[in-house]
Amino acid sequence: MPVTFVLLALSICAVWLPSIRVGAKLHVPPWFVLLFGAITSGLAQGYLTFLAALWIALLGLAGRLAGQPVSIRWQLTFGTTFASLLALALALHLLPGFYNPVLVANAHFSVDAAPYTQYANFDKAVGGLILLTFLCRRTRTLAGWRQCLRNASLPILTTTPIAVGLAIALRYVEPDFKLPAYIPVFLITNLLFTCVAEEAFFRGFVQERLATAIGFGRIGSVIVILISGLLFGLVHYPGGIAYVAICSVLGCGCAYSYAITRRIEAPILTHFALNAVHFIGFTYPRLSNF
Repeated sequence: MPVTFVLLALSICAVWLPSIRVGAKLHVPPWFVLLFGAITSGLAQGYLTFLAALWIALLGLAGRLAGQPVSIRWQLTFGTTFASLLALALALHLLPGFYNPVLVANAHFSVDAAPYTQYANFDKAVGGLILLTFLCRRTRTLAGWRQCLRNASLPILTTTPIAVGLAIALRYVEPDFKLPAYIPVFLITNLLFTCVAEEAFFRGFVQERLATAIGFGRIGSVIVILISGLLFGLVHYPGGIAYVAICSVLGCGCAYSYAITRRIEAPILTHFALNAVHFIGFTYPRLSNF
Protein backbone atom coordinates (compact mmCIF):
# COMPACT_ATOMS: atom_id res chain seq x y z
CA MET A 1 0.00 0.00 0.00
CA PRO A 2 1.36 3.48 -0.86
CA VAL A 3 2.91 5.41 2.04
CA THR A 4 0.18 8.07 1.76
CA PHE A 5 -2.46 5.55 2.76
CA VAL A 6 -0.29 3.93 5.42
CA LEU A 7 -0.01 7.35 7.08
CA LEU A 8 -3.76 7.86 6.74
CA ALA A 9 -4.43 4.46 8.33
CA LEU A 10 -2.07 5.29 11.20
CA SER A 11 -3.81 8.65 11.62
CA ILE A 12 -7.16 6.90 12.07
CA CYS A 13 -5.65 4.55 14.67
CA ALA A 14 -4.01 7.49 16.46
CA VAL A 15 -7.40 9.10 17.19
CA TRP A 16 -7.47 6.92 20.32
CA LEU A 17 -4.05 8.16 21.50
CA PRO A 18 -3.63 11.10 23.93
CA SER A 19 -2.21 14.38 22.71
CA ILE A 20 1.54 14.96 22.87
CA ARG A 21 2.65 17.83 25.09
CA VAL A 22 4.94 20.27 23.29
CA GLY A 23 6.17 23.02 25.55
CA ALA A 24 4.24 24.43 28.49
CA LYS A 25 0.83 24.95 26.87
CA LEU A 26 0.77 23.29 23.45
CA HIS A 27 -0.74 19.82 23.04
CA VAL A 28 -0.56 18.22 19.59
CA PRO A 29 -2.80 15.25 18.77
CA PRO A 30 -0.86 12.44 17.03
CA TRP A 31 -3.65 11.90 14.50
CA PHE A 32 -3.20 15.47 13.23
CA VAL A 33 0.54 15.04 12.71
CA LEU A 34 0.00 11.79 10.81
CA LEU A 35 -2.83 13.26 8.75
CA PHE A 36 -0.64 16.22 7.81
CA GLY A 37 2.00 13.73 6.70
CA ALA A 38 -0.58 11.77 4.69
CA ILE A 39 -1.82 14.92 2.94
CA THR A 40 1.73 16.10 2.22
CA SER A 41 2.64 12.67 0.84
CA GLY A 42 -0.59 12.53 -1.17
CA LEU A 43 0.15 15.90 -2.77
CA ALA A 44 3.71 14.83 -3.61
CA GLN A 45 2.65 11.45 -5.03
CA GLY A 46 -0.29 12.78 -7.03
CA TYR A 47 -3.09 11.13 -5.07
CA LEU A 48 -4.35 14.54 -3.91
CA THR A 49 -4.51 18.05 -5.32
CA PHE A 50 -4.60 21.29 -3.36
CA LEU A 51 -8.37 21.32 -3.93
CA ALA A 52 -8.59 18.04 -2.01
CA ALA A 53 -6.55 19.58 0.80
CA LEU A 54 -9.04 22.47 0.86
CA TRP A 55 -12.02 20.10 1.23
CA ILE A 56 -10.25 18.35 4.11
CA ALA A 57 -9.49 21.66 5.84
CA LEU A 58 -13.10 22.81 5.46
CA LEU A 59 -14.41 19.54 6.87
CA GLY A 60 -12.00 19.82 9.79
CA LEU A 61 -13.22 23.35 10.52
CA ALA A 62 -16.88 22.31 10.28
CA GLY A 63 -16.27 19.26 12.47
CA ARG A 64 -14.59 21.38 15.11
CA LEU A 65 -17.48 23.86 15.12
CA ALA A 66 -20.04 21.06 15.35
CA GLY A 67 -18.18 19.14 18.04
CA GLN A 68 -17.64 21.94 20.54
CA PRO A 69 -20.17 22.79 23.26
CA VAL A 70 -21.14 26.30 22.25
CA SER A 71 -23.90 28.69 23.22
CA ILE A 72 -24.15 30.17 19.74
CA ARG A 73 -26.85 28.10 18.05
CA TRP A 74 -26.07 29.15 14.49
CA GLN A 75 -22.48 28.02 14.92
CA LEU A 76 -23.54 24.53 15.98
CA THR A 77 -26.19 24.31 13.25
CA PHE A 78 -23.85 25.52 10.54
CA GLY A 79 -20.99 23.24 11.63
CA THR A 80 -23.24 20.18 11.89
CA THR A 81 -24.95 20.75 8.53
CA PHE A 82 -21.75 21.59 6.66
CA ALA A 83 -19.81 18.69 8.21
CA SER A 84 -22.54 16.19 7.33
CA LEU A 85 -22.81 17.37 3.72
CA LEU A 86 -19.05 17.43 3.17
CA ALA A 87 -18.51 14.02 4.78
CA LEU A 88 -21.31 12.50 2.69
CA ALA A 89 -19.94 14.06 -0.50
CA LEU A 90 -16.48 12.68 0.28
CA ALA A 91 -17.88 9.22 0.99
CA LEU A 92 -19.72 9.25 -2.34
CA HIS A 93 -16.61 10.52 -4.18
CA LEU A 94 -18.44 13.63 -5.39
CA LEU A 95 -15.71 16.16 -4.62
CA PRO A 96 -12.83 16.62 -7.11
CA GLY A 97 -9.14 16.50 -6.22
CA PHE A 98 -8.81 12.89 -5.07
CA TYR A 99 -7.15 10.18 -7.17
CA ASN A 100 -7.74 6.94 -5.29
CA PRO A 101 -5.49 4.09 -6.43
CA VAL A 102 -6.75 0.59 -7.20
CA LEU A 103 -5.46 -2.00 -4.74
CA VAL A 104 -6.87 -5.02 -6.56
CA ALA A 105 -8.72 -5.05 -9.88
CA ASN A 106 -11.28 -7.57 -11.14
CA ALA A 107 -10.11 -10.23 -8.71
CA HIS A 108 -11.98 -13.55 -8.50
CA PHE A 109 -11.63 -14.83 -4.94
CA SER A 110 -13.97 -17.74 -5.73
CA VAL A 111 -14.53 -19.61 -8.96
CA ASP A 112 -18.21 -18.61 -9.06
CA ALA A 113 -17.79 -15.10 -7.62
CA ALA A 114 -18.37 -11.79 -9.33
CA PRO A 115 -15.15 -9.83 -10.00
CA TYR A 116 -14.04 -7.57 -7.15
CA THR A 117 -12.16 -4.29 -7.30
CA GLN A 118 -10.95 -2.47 -4.19
CA TYR A 119 -9.76 1.14 -4.03
CA ALA A 120 -7.83 2.94 -1.34
CA ASN A 121 -10.37 5.73 -0.87
CA PHE A 122 -8.62 8.70 0.71
CA ASP A 123 -11.72 10.91 0.46
CA LYS A 124 -14.07 8.50 2.24
CA ALA A 125 -11.50 7.57 4.87
CA VAL A 126 -10.52 11.14 5.72
CA GLY A 127 -14.19 12.10 6.02
CA GLY A 128 -14.67 9.30 8.52
CA LEU A 129 -11.52 10.36 10.37
CA ILE A 130 -12.77 13.92 10.87
CA LEU A 131 -16.20 12.77 12.05
CA LEU A 132 -14.59 10.19 14.33
CA THR A 133 -12.33 12.83 15.86
CA PHE A 134 -14.78 15.64 16.48
CA LEU A 135 -18.28 14.15 16.58
CA CYS A 136 -18.13 10.56 17.83
CA ARG A 137 -18.24 9.23 21.37
CA ARG A 138 -15.12 7.14 21.84
CA THR A 139 -13.82 4.79 24.52
CA ARG A 140 -10.80 6.31 26.24
CA THR A 141 -9.79 3.87 28.99
CA LEU A 142 -9.02 0.16 29.26
CA ALA A 143 -11.92 -0.28 31.65
CA GLY A 144 -14.13 1.53 29.16
CA TRP A 145 -13.03 -0.86 26.40
CA ARG A 146 -13.90 -3.87 28.57
CA GLN A 147 -17.30 -2.43 29.36
CA CYS A 148 -17.97 -1.57 25.72
CA LEU A 149 -17.02 -5.05 24.49
CA ARG A 150 -19.04 -6.73 27.23
CA ASN A 151 -22.17 -4.73 26.42
CA ALA A 152 -21.74 -5.11 22.65
CA SER A 153 -20.95 -8.83 22.67
CA LEU A 154 -24.53 -9.86 21.82
CA PRO A 155 -24.93 -7.74 18.64
CA ILE A 156 -21.36 -8.49 17.57
CA LEU A 157 -21.96 -12.24 17.84
CA THR A 158 -25.52 -12.33 16.44
CA THR A 159 -25.52 -9.80 13.60
CA THR A 160 -23.11 -11.80 11.45
CA PRO A 161 -24.99 -15.15 11.45
CA ILE A 162 -28.34 -13.41 10.85
CA ALA A 163 -27.02 -11.33 7.94
CA VAL A 164 -25.09 -14.26 6.44
CA GLY A 165 -28.12 -16.54 6.84
CA LEU A 166 -30.24 -14.03 4.92
CA ALA A 167 -27.56 -13.74 2.21
CA ILE A 168 -27.48 -17.52 1.76
CA ALA A 169 -31.27 -17.73 1.71
CA LEU A 170 -31.35 -15.06 -1.01
CA ARG A 171 -28.66 -16.96 -2.98
CA TYR A 172 -26.42 -13.93 -2.74
CA VAL A 173 -23.47 -15.97 -1.40
CA GLU A 174 -22.61 -19.52 -0.53
CA PRO A 175 -19.99 -21.04 1.80
CA ASP A 176 -16.44 -20.74 0.46
CA PHE A 177 -13.61 -20.78 3.00
CA LYS A 178 -10.43 -19.12 1.71
CA LEU A 179 -7.27 -17.42 2.95
CA PRO A 180 -5.85 -15.56 -0.06
CA ALA A 181 -2.55 -13.71 0.17
CA TYR A 182 -4.49 -10.46 -0.22
CA ILE A 183 -6.34 -10.91 3.08
CA PRO A 184 -4.16 -8.60 5.28
CA VAL A 185 -4.60 -5.67 2.87
CA PHE A 186 -8.33 -6.30 2.57
CA LEU A 187 -8.94 -6.54 6.31
CA ILE A 188 -6.89 -3.46 7.23
CA THR A 189 -8.37 -1.35 4.44
CA ASN A 190 -11.90 -2.53 5.11
CA LEU A 191 -11.66 -1.86 8.85
CA LEU A 192 -10.05 1.58 8.71
CA PHE A 193 -11.28 3.00 5.40
CA THR A 194 -14.77 1.45 5.24
CA CYS A 195 -16.07 0.37 8.65
CA VAL A 196 -14.73 3.36 10.57
CA ALA A 197 -15.93 5.84 7.94
CA GLU A 198 -19.42 4.37 7.56
CA GLU A 199 -20.04 3.88 11.27
CA ALA A 200 -18.70 7.33 12.13
CA PHE A 201 -21.30 8.80 9.79
CA PHE A 202 -24.33 6.56 10.35
CA ARG A 203 -23.91 5.88 14.05
CA GLY A 204 -21.63 8.51 15.58
CA PHE A 205 -23.21 11.32 13.57
CA VAL A 206 -26.68 10.41 12.24
CA GLN A 207 -27.88 8.05 14.98
CA GLU A 208 -26.52 10.15 17.84
CA ARG A 209 -28.36 13.22 16.58
CA LEU A 210 -31.54 11.28 15.83
CA ALA A 211 -31.50 9.93 19.38
CA THR A 212 -31.06 13.42 20.78
CA ALA A 213 -33.99 14.67 18.72
CA ILE A 214 -36.37 11.73 19.27
CA GLY A 215 -35.34 10.72 22.77
CA PHE A 216 -33.55 7.88 24.55
CA GLY A 217 -36.65 6.07 25.86
CA ARG A 218 -37.44 2.50 24.83
CA ILE A 219 -39.78 3.39 21.96
CA GLY A 220 -37.58 6.25 20.80
CA SER A 221 -34.52 3.98 20.82
CA VAL A 222 -36.29 1.35 18.69
CA ILE A 223 -37.36 4.00 16.17
CA VAL A 224 -33.83 5.43 16.00
CA ILE A 225 -32.28 1.98 15.53
CA LEU A 226 -34.67 1.16 12.70
CA ILE A 227 -34.16 4.51 10.96
CA SER A 228 -30.38 4.32 11.26
CA GLY A 229 -30.29 0.70 10.08
CA LEU A 230 -32.65 1.23 7.14
CA LEU A 231 -30.83 4.36 6.01
CA PHE A 232 -27.63 2.33 5.96
CA GLY A 233 -29.33 -0.30 3.84
CA LEU A 234 -30.83 2.20 1.41
CA VAL A 235 -27.51 3.85 0.54
CA HIS A 236 -26.40 0.43 -0.73
CA TYR A 237 -29.24 0.36 -3.27
CA PRO A 238 -26.82 0.30 -6.26
CA GLY A 239 -26.04 -3.27 -5.19
CA GLY A 240 -29.66 -4.36 -5.65
CA ILE A 241 -32.69 -5.06 -3.43
CA ALA A 242 -31.16 -8.16 -1.86
CA TYR A 243 -28.06 -6.20 -0.93
CA VAL A 244 -30.25 -3.49 0.62
CA ALA A 245 -31.96 -6.15 2.78
CA ILE A 246 -28.66 -7.65 3.93
CA CYS A 247 -27.14 -4.25 4.65
CA SER A 248 -30.27 -3.20 6.54
CA VAL A 249 -29.83 -6.18 8.85
CA LEU A 250 -26.21 -5.20 9.35
CA GLY A 251 -27.20 -1.57 9.87
CA CYS A 252 -29.76 -2.45 12.54
CA GLY A 253 -27.21 -4.66 14.31
CA CYS A 254 -24.66 -1.86 14.30
CA ALA A 255 -27.32 0.63 15.40
CA TYR A 256 -28.32 -1.60 18.31
CA SER A 257 -24.71 -2.05 19.41
CA TYR A 258 -24.30 1.73 19.41
CA ALA A 259 -27.58 2.30 21.26
CA ILE A 260 -26.60 0.05 24.16
CA THR A 261 -23.03 1.37 24.45
CA ARG A 262 -23.10 4.97 23.12
CA ARG A 263 -19.55 4.32 21.95
CA ILE A 264 -18.46 4.19 18.30
CA GLU A 265 -16.17 1.18 18.73
CA ALA A 266 -19.12 -1.20 19.18
CA PRO A 267 -20.72 -0.67 15.74
CA ILE A 268 -17.29 -0.57 14.08
CA LEU A 269 -16.51 -4.03 15.46
CA THR A 270 -19.99 -5.33 14.64
CA HIS A 271 -19.61 -4.12 11.05
CA PHE A 272 -16.07 -5.46 10.68
CA ALA A 273 -16.97 -8.88 12.08
CA LEU A 274 -19.50 -9.45 9.30
CA ASN A 275 -17.18 -8.14 6.57
CA ALA A 276 -14.30 -10.33 7.75
CA VAL A 277 -16.46 -13.48 8.00
CA HIS A 278 -18.00 -12.72 4.60
CA PHE A 279 -14.59 -12.36 2.95
CA ILE A 280 -12.99 -15.41 4.56
CA GLY A 281 -15.91 -17.82 4.77
CA PHE A 282 -18.25 -17.06 1.86
CA THR A 283 -18.42 -15.99 -1.76
CA TYR A 284 -16.96 -12.52 -2.06
CA PRO A 285 -18.41 -10.12 -2.99
CA ARG A 286 -21.35 -12.20 -4.30
CA LEU A 287 -22.24 -15.02 -6.65
CA SER A 288 -21.67 -14.05 -10.27
CA ASN A 289 -25.08 -15.34 -11.40
CA PHE A 290 -27.06 -13.38 -8.82
